Amino acid sequence: MIRLFKTRSIKLLVLTLLFAVSIVFSLNSEFPKQQLLQHLGTLVVASILFFDLKARRLSLGAFFGVSCFILLHIIGAKWIYSFVPYQNFFNAFGFDLHELFGLDSTRNHYDRFVHFSFGVFMFPFVYEIYRYRVQKVMLSLLLAWLTIQTFSLLYEVFEWMLTLFISGEGATDYNGQQGDIWDAQKDMALAMLGSTLMTIVYFYKVSLKKKK
Repeated sequence: MIRLFKTRSIKLLVLTLLFAVSIVFSLNSEFPKQQLLQHLGTLVVASILFFDLKARRLSLGAFFGVSCFILLHIIGAKWIYSFVPYQNFFNAFGFDLHELFGLDSTRNHYDRFVHFSFGVFMFPFVYEIYRYRVQKVMLSLLLAWLTIQTFSLLYEVFEWMLTLFISGEGATDYNGQQGDIWDAQKDMALAMLGSTLMTIVYFYKVSLKKKK
């Protein structure tokens, strides 16, 4: 009982911190309309955490994973992804991130990082949901991997549909394509890469448990 209380307290603290960060990052925004639209996604993902406060089904690891993804999204929403000043942050430590990884210096790559992080940070949550329902480990891993790809695809379809209802400039700002016609495919590929790496990690952990 004490352990459950401590876990719930930690989760509540994390949610409070996320709320505070979202408020701070919403102040003096250069893109208020686009940021508001971006935060619709924040509310959708954050609902997972609010539901778990009552349901108490997620491990702290899965809860932190969803929280980390939300935090990255809050940062991205502040600068509508295309203008996140991450390079200034790394320059302060004396190195060029673009040069280090051979990235195109004319493009802001923060959105790519977040799509990869979607596969990494959301995987534990999705896996635990399936593990709770179907019990079987390997089937849960497969379903979690497939679910990540499905939601990644649906998000790209949502971005495309958004272009049909808002102005061309607004759609461009929200989607963050930055002139790349293969942006959607690259984003989905990075989410797939992130979830694939997590599938391998979880499979390895399960294999070690079986050997013991």
